[in-house]
Amino acid sequence: MEDKATRYLQRAGLAVIERNYRSRFGEIDLIARDSDTVVFVEVRFRRSDHFGGAGASVDARKQQKLLATACGFLQEHKLDCPCRFDVLAIDGNAQNIQWIKNAFEA
Repeated sequence: MEDKATRYLQRAGLAVIERNYRSRFGEIDLIARDSDTVVFVEVRFRRSDHFGGAGASVDARKQQKLLATACGFLQEHKLDCPCRFDVLAIDGNAQNIQWIKNAFEA
């Protein structure tokens, strides 16, 4: 699904700069640039929405892990720039993509 998500973001004008970034805090699926903003993207896929769908699966615990991992990335790359956290929710047969910009705040 990350290949599909990467293509989707690139068609929307974002430049993907890293995939599957890992630190001791966790993993970020995609990191991209949208103009001067670094965008940390969580890609979620669910075949069914019986339990709230893909977008609903990024709970508070996952958000905290993403925040900690993003801080590590910014420090490691010595970046001081705006950033945001997006979710690409892919449901069903992988044809329905919902891009949730600013899915949560830091």
